Amino acid sequence: MDSILVGTASWTDPTLIESGWYPEGAKGAEGRLRYYASQFPVVEVDSSFYALPNPRNATLWAERTPDDFVFDIKAYRLFTGHPTPLSALPPDVREALGTVAKERVYGADVPRELTEELWRRFTLALRPLDAAGKLGTILLQFPPWYVYRPSNLEHILHCVAELAPYAAAVEFRHRSWFDDRHRESVLAFLREQGLVHVVVDEPQAGAASVPQVWEVTSSAGAIFRLHGRNVEAWLAKGARSAADRFDYRYNEAELREFIGPVRALAQRARRVHVLFNNCHGDDGVRNAFQFRELLASD
Repeated sequence: MDSILVGTASWTDPTLIESGWYPEGAKGAEGRLRYYASQFPVVEVDSSFYALPNPRNATLWAERTPDDFVFDIKAYRLFTGHPTPLSALPPDVREALGTVAKERVYGADVPRELTEELWRRFTLALRPLDAAGKLGTILLQFPPWYVYRPSNLEHILHCVAELAPYAAAVEFRHRSWFDDRHRESVLAFLREQGLVHVVVDEPQAGAASVPQVWEVTSSAGAIFRLHGRNVEAWLAKGARSAADRFDYRYNEAELREFIGPVRALAQRARRVHVLFNNCHGDDGVRNAFQFRELLASD
């Protein structure tokens, strides 16, 4: 049990704050983080996907949490092939881009020197957490259209080089990575590069979903992320909040399915992070408590 840390992806989702889970005394950014960290030993920072983190915030996160608390960090979206609104770029980088005839850009739209600068700022912002011994793994979550092909393997290697010496984890979201043709070679690639494989539970909805693949590719750690099983929301088109997309609460029988596989991961990895990303209201925190109790009692 000591090697299995259970928590959630984000502690700041608006629907969680509105749910009433935080007590009356846990108000503001500091109060909420201190309270969350009194309940769970690990959290995933998702805000770093939407905007570059900054060293000041990372310093405050380290100061407001217990000595053994761990932060996993989700990589900035431009690095992992996601469309990035111009408004999400730092002002000076946006200015250096000059006139852009669209509201969202991809990595290929940004000159290499500017991308390198964004990587520099991203890794710099993580130093306070690393210095405090609270930095876990950097999550590289690739989009559903990011299919298996050699050029994408090369891009992953580039991301790993930019993140060094920090540990990186990879989450794929297109089935081609784990089809019969590619599964073994993909797992071998992750092992060779020392990358943490992210096991997922998510709605099974064709090519834009991946199955549970209970493998360990780095003895340093393993991650299990739970996105819920709301197929309708998963497939819905148009702008939807994360809370809407992951609107699902696991029942006890579903959670029990994971007890054996998670324990098996812990036999092969020094640390396992179980992160509930079903971030609608208090579903994630309630399921995290429930799963931790099941682990302890079974």
